[in-house]
Amino acid sequence: MKSITVQELRERTGVPLIDVREVDEFAAGHVPGAVNLPMSSIGDHLDELPDEAFDVICQAGGRSARVVQALEARGYDATNVEGGTGEWIAAGLPVEK
Repeated sequence: MKSITVQELRERTGVPLIDVREVDEFAAGHVPGAVNLPMSSIGDHLDELPDEAFDVICQAGGRSARVVQALEARGYDATNVEGGTGEWIAAGLPVEK
């Protein structure tokens, strides 16, 4: 499974970011530009995933790692963001609400 750090995510451009946290978690604050597709319902929204490579983030990196593994098995080019949104916020990086 491919992984990147939040610092590497901050430097990336043009790569879609999928946030797999639940709607209330996402609404409380997320990485700018992220699209919310909760892990609990992502199976019903596979048609909304990007055709190109994309990154997956959650709160700490566990849920996103499980989602990336499942998506890779389906042929998607997904990369896990280690440390997740919690680490992004701890690093003082910008957050959207």
